[in-house]
Order: sequence, then structure tokens, then C-alpha cells
Amino acid sequence: MIPQNNPLANYVSQKPAIDQAIDRVLASGQYILGPETTGFEDDFARYLGVSYAVAMGSGTEALHLGLRACGVGPGDEVITVSHTAVATVAAIEMTGARPVLVDIETDTYTLDPGEAQKALTGRTKAIVPVHLYGQPSNIKPLLELRNGSGKIRIIEDCAQAHGSLYGDRKAGAWGDAAAFSFYPTKNLGCLGDGGAVVTNSRSLHERLLALRQYGWDRKRVSQTAGFNSRLDEVQAAVLRIKLVQLEDNNRRRRNIARSYDQLLAAKDISLPRTRPESTHVYHQYVIRVKGREVRDRLKAFLFKHRIGTAVHYPIPVHLQPAYVDRLAVPGALPVTEACAQTVLSLPMFPEIPEKDILQVAQTVNAFFNKKT
Repeated sequence: MIPQNNPLANYVSQKPAIDQAIDRVLASGQYILGPETTGFEDDFARYLGVSYAVAMGSGTEALHLGLRACGVGPGDEVITVSHTAVATVAAIEMTGARPVLVDIETDTYTLDPGEAQKALTGRTKAIVPVHLYGQPSNIKPLLELRNGSGKIRIIEDCAQAHGSLYGDRKAGAWGDAAAFSFYPTKNLGCLGDGGAVVTNSRSLHERLLALRQYGWDRKRVSQTAGFNSRLDEVQAAVLRIKLVQLEDNNRRRRNIARSYDQLLAAKDISLPRTRPESTHVYHQYVIRVKGREVRDRLKAFLFKHRIGTAVHYPIPVHLQPAYVDRLAVPGALPVTEACAQTVLSLPMFPEIPEKDILQVAQTVNAFFNKKT
């Protein structure tokens, strides 16, 4: 079976260095918020070109505490998208704020700045652009909205965009703060859960350090209410090893995407498009077909030929049972709902062999050529 993703292959490719790093942590006797975590925070901030990184227990907690650090709370509204992992909306609700969901751009699947502008109210406290599938959202118009209002914060959801570029800066270096996930399938993934918030603000950095550990100051006195969201030393050590390979792995992902672009010949497929000012890192390689029935038959056909695929995401957040008729959806979301019916993620991970890429493309082409 050709898997859609393969975190085991990523571990195996760096096994000696990762095993040595884990052994080093186990022998140290220091397992929470020690030198590995501090070292990773420094390494990651330097890589992104930001001033600070604060490691957290998961990407969801990173977004939650990033929002809280920016002052988001009950009575506020936070604009984001429905075409995303539920974690984005769950993190907003953890603050007590109200998610306001808007539509996405047809070609990039990321937040439509024009729709965000229409959704602004006097209660809007933040906008969370989701950098989806490895491509940054269109940030500059959102920064203009922030600068024009004087009170709106931009918190980037970078869970799928480690190392991607928008203009001359990496995703995560544009907003007031940015949240990353290190879930094992991510471009930069650990061997469990993990996350981080990055920022250029010293005051936000201090707030985040307190929020992740009971609101403690440096004397371990809770000056504010806080939480427990700490990246353990084993995961930090693993991430330090994997960060060294991130650029090479992202380059490999782009090469895989280029191969797919060249090999997929069916006219009935829409291939991924990259924003001209962006560098895509292909967390997912997502194609679109004409209609859910075709998508589901293609998915079944590929599975029959031992090729794994996934749908990111089959049900928009605003239509899921836990959220339907409860979230603020100021307008119709036709692009979002159409995407949910027609997108399909093909196998994408740096270690996929060339022969498997060819097999995937040939099988997709065969489906359409036979009019199956």
C-alpha cells in the first residue's frame, strides 16, 4: 500500500540522530522545560526570523494561548475559515470568544480577505488566517485591515506551513503572533503532540511564558490565571534534529509536487496553484475533481489499486454536528462547501519513492481515461 502520509518513514530516515537525542534526554533526568526545549525555541525562532518562540503541548493549545496572549476573550469575535481542521475553531472557543467563519479563495483554499473585511464588526478582536496545505494565506490585505482598525490582532495558524514563504518572510513572521503544530504528520513533526507560538513582541512573549505554566512569574508565583501546556524534553530534542532537515524535506516536497504536476494529464483535474508571491511547502498535494460522486469513485479506485488518499476536509466546520447553527456565518460559504465535495489529497511525504509517484499519477490518469 502506498500511504497518503508516512511519519514512520521520516523517523527511519533520521533514526540514528533521533535515537541519540532521545537517549541524551533520558540520561539527563530533566524531562520538562529543560535545555532541549530552550534550545529548540531558540533554533525555531532563528529559523523563522522572529524574536521569540514558546513551545507548547499541542498546536491547538498554541493557538488557544496565542489568542489569549493577544487579549482575546469572552464577548470578542474572531474571524477565520470553515475549511480547516476543527482545531482552529476549537481553540477560538477555548478563549470564550465567538468564531466568525468566512469563505475562502477558489484557487488557494485560504481565507478571502474581502470576505474577512465584510465580516468586521465592533466586536472583532482578531483574524486567524489558516495557511492551508502548505501555502500561506494572503496576509498583506489582512495587515491593512489590522492597521486601519488599530485594535485587531492577526494570529497566523501555521499548523500546515512550516517553512513556507510569503514575500520575503516565512509564514509565522507576519502577524502579531503565530501558532504551529508539531503533530507527527506535519512538515516539522515530533513523535507525539507538540506546538509553539512565535512572536516579535517581548510583552507577548512574557505573557505566553506565564500562560503555558499556571500564570507563574520567574519565582513560580501565579500572577495571573494560567494553564499547563508544556512541550516535553524528548519532543523538543526530536524537533531540534528534524528542524535541521526541514528545508531539504520541503524542497523534496516541492519536487514531488512538480512531478505530479507534470504527470497528471487528465483534463478533469484541477491541480494545486501557488500564489505568485508565495513559496508552497506542500504539506498536502490536493487536487480537485468535478463533483463529490467523481471524487468518491476516484478515491475508491485508488484504494483498490493500493494507493492511500485523504479528504482535507470532508465536512466544513460550520456543517458539523457540534457546530451547525451555532457559529457565526455572516454570509454563504459556497467556495468552502464546493471544496469539501471535490478535493482529494494524494500521497505526499518526502520519502515517497519516485516509482510510487509515477504509479499514483498513472492510476489517477487511468481512472479518467477509462471513464470509470
